[in-house]
Amino acid sequence: MATFLYRLGKGAFRRRRLVALVWVALLFLAGFGAATAATPSSGSFSIPGTEAQRAFDLLEKRFPGASADGATARIVIKAPAGGKVEDPGTKAQVEKIVSGLGNGPGKDQIASVTDPYQAHAISQDGSTAYITAKYKVSGMELTDAARDALKGSGDEARAAGVQVEIGGDALMAAPETGSSEAIGIVIAAIVLVVTFGSLVAAGLPLLTALIGVGIGVSSITALANVLDLGTTTSTLAMMIGLAVGIDYALFIVSRYRAELADGHERDEAAGRAVGTAGSAVVFAGLTVVIALVGLAVVNIPMLTKMGVAAAGTVAVAVFVALTLVPALLGFAGRRVLPAGTRSKLFGGGRAKAADRADKPNGGTRWARFVLRRPVVVLLAGVIGLGVIALPASKLEMGLPDDGAKSVSSSQRKAYDLISDGFGPGFNGPLLVVVDGDKALADRTHARLAKLDGIAKGPDGRPLVMPPQLNEQGDAAIITVIPADRPSSHGTEDLVHEIRESSPREVMVSGTTAINIDFSQKMNDALLPYLALVVGLAFLLLILVFRSVLVPLKAALGFLLSVVAALGAVVAVYQWGWLGSLFGVDQPGPIMSMMPIFMVGVVFGLAMDYEVFLVTRMREAYVHGERPGQAVVTGFQHSARVVTAAAVIMIAVFAGFIGMDDQMVKMIGFGLAVAVLFDAFVVRMAIVPAVLALLGHKAWWLPKWLDRLLPDVDVEGEGLREHLRSSDPEADPGADRELVKA
Repeated sequence: MATFLYRLGKGAFRRRRLVALVWVALLFLAGFGAATAATPSSGSFSIPGTEAQRAFDLLEKRFPGASADGATARIVIKAPAGGKVEDPGTKAQVEKIVSGLGNGPGKDQIASVTDPYQAHAISQDGSTAYITAKYKVSGMELTDAARDALKGSGDEARAAGVQVEIGGDALMAAPETGSSEAIGIVIAAIVLVVTFGSLVAAGLPLLTALIGVGIGVSSITALANVLDLGTTTSTLAMMIGLAVGIDYALFIVSRYRAELADGHERDEAAGRAVGTAGSAVVFAGLTVVIALVGLAVVNIPMLTKMGVAAAGTVAVAVFVALTLVPALLGFAGRRVLPAGTRSKLFGGGRAKAADRADKPNGGTRWARFVLRRPVVVLLAGVIGLGVIALPASKLEMGLPDDGAKSVSSSQRKAYDLISDGFGPGFNGPLLVVVDGDKALADRTHARLAKLDGIAKGPDGRPLVMPPQLNEQGDAAIITVIPADRPSSHGTEDLVHEIRESSPREVMVSGTTAINIDFSQKMNDALLPYLALVVGLAFLLLILVFRSVLVPLKAALGFLLSVVAALGAVVAVYQWGWLGSLFGVDQPGPIMSMMPIFMVGVVFGLAMDYEVFLVTRMREAYVHGERPGQAVVTGFQHSARVVTAAAVIMIAVFAGFIGMDDQMVKMIGFGLAVAVLFDAFVVRMAIVPAVLALLGHKAWWLPKWLDRLLPDVDVEGEGLREHLRSSDPEADPGADRELVKA
């Protein structure tokens, strides 16, 4: 493979104008497709195989006019201090809101508007009432006119002294990118300038990463409605694609500079850089793709599409690194090197290795320190991450509702007004769907009224609403108001009790039931997902390193870093530690998809650093160095670049912490912390310590397995033989010490 990539890189360098033109054309086509495509919808959400999904499907079939998948808004009205919502002035304002929603702009998307006076949606003390507006489409599909009409529905009432707050998923909007991502890119640019000492070399990874992400995200936007991808998909693809795009280009440019330092011509240096570092890029990219595509085992279409779309963006980043980067290196000329190094290489020959042998870099010094104290370093790393991982044992999962939003938001204020005026359970009513006639519905109603955990009305009776039959009389809906808030253990226990005591024809749906089923689905899929992803990547790494213990060590190190990252997420987002620093307004359960999604992404990224760092060690070991010296050589050539890559990736991920979307914010934090732990503790400390203790055993591979495995030549030995045969005077022991990238 190294020989093929060598020819690919050299060809891209020589035909740089054609290669650059092709990529610019692809960017233009993807951008044109995104600009002309319809505004993406939120994407359909389904959880196949769950009771909540069966109930939802039945609602769509038996109650077609109910818009079961439509958005819902709840407009909460609080009378002025000491007043009642039935006071003439306040009542007039409420009726204007009802009339304005039903007859104003966006009325074509309204399915129904409930008058609180007719629906008895008034609190016991008479101070609070709520209007329920049901839409025909999801929140993401609302027109601007409909959304503006909803937001402005209470303006006149507010001016009259009435408090009006709006909640519900009708206010849902696509995550907006802001200045925080730009800050991450600026930090990445600074790190690249410091690492390379050249503005041109620093700009290349940023430029190529932005082109790759532009193509990937634009393609997702163009196909969003066709493939039902939703809106969050592009944000996550941007997050991952930008991080790996910068890193992959960084490694190619770094190796190119090293090959120039060896005295090779520029096209030859480009070919060798892609043939060696490009091999690591290919396998690192494959591990990320495997981890993302593996999300399909969860069997939740939305998560599968998110993973596949992000994997596509990673694949684009790999192809950009292998072709566009060497092409742009051709345009950059010698400006990719610092001015001082440039004059040495092209104005007065190379510095002697002997002059530099006495000046070990930071990577060399750190590797030698670890080799002297491997047990201490290993114990410190494992115990430190173990302590940070402790909060993960208290992980609670759920899907956020308006109660998790900022206390200053209208959605949170509406949530609190409902809790205070009616009871916390009104924020998450349960929908019990009966697939049967009136007799079954009545029996179900009588049985539900006897259960504990249900809120009581003013008369002391359980709040189990009478069955609402459809026109055919073969299905019914019974609304149950829990006594506790939607995300509480008491409400979850109530859902389980209803299900356990009911026949199959009786199903529980609603937001709370969906959250419970979703979390259970995530829990059930976690171990199979881990087995699939880690298993496939383990086989891939055996192929790359031709070792059994190195891939095993890589997988165990990943598990340690990801559990520690989950512990940090729980401490910040669930317990609220340092919450104000990371924009956590309301601590609460961790989003259900967060652990499994973070496992997939972090595993792929963790293997990036494993491949980039350990392949240089493997390369040195194969060429005759002792195990300890091979570790030093690997750090000598790769530590600075891996450090820069990790800092860049942390900066990019951390940039998403500033977004408003809770899921993106949490994932950005989790990925940033996971990369911090994995790159600097696991790969930089634990890995060399373990390799130092294992010695030659680290590279052991059974002979029968060695014969079965194909030789992918990641360390470039086959490439060297090819170059040696084509140019007998080529220097296979080229010195790469001059450029410390």
